[in-house]
Amino acid sequence: MKSGGPASRPLSPHLQIYRPTLTMMMSIVHRITGAALYGGTLLLAWFLISAASGPGAFAAASHVVSSFFGKLVLFGFTWALFHHLLGGVRHLIWDLGYGLDDPEREWLAWATLIGGIALTLLVWVCVALRA
Repeated sequence: MKSGGPASRPLSPHLQIYRPTLTMMMSIVHRITGAALYGGTLLLAWFLISAASGPGAFAAASHVVSSFFGKLVLFGFTWALFHHLLGGVRHLIWDLGYGLDDPEREWLAWATLIGGIALTLLVWVCVALRA
């Protein structure tokens, strides 16, 4: 077996070769939202622990959550949750062997994107109407 060195090894195309597609972007966002959900879950745990710790701790946590920045974080967490959920459903559909061809694959990517936004807005409209 002849050792040809590094020049004889096949090289993978670099990311600059690929034209980004919606499916590719949704896969990247799915990973990012998965990581963001860890942080959001820590914030949720902090809020619940403050509720169990007494009125002073709960008042402080409620003040943070009800601020503009807190609501912005909650809005982002809601979107990340729905987007990641729908991305998981999309992957389940693919695992079952469906939606792998070009038009269906792009349709599922659009459904994930639009569905995550629509469900987030629906939840926040319901919250606003209830308040």
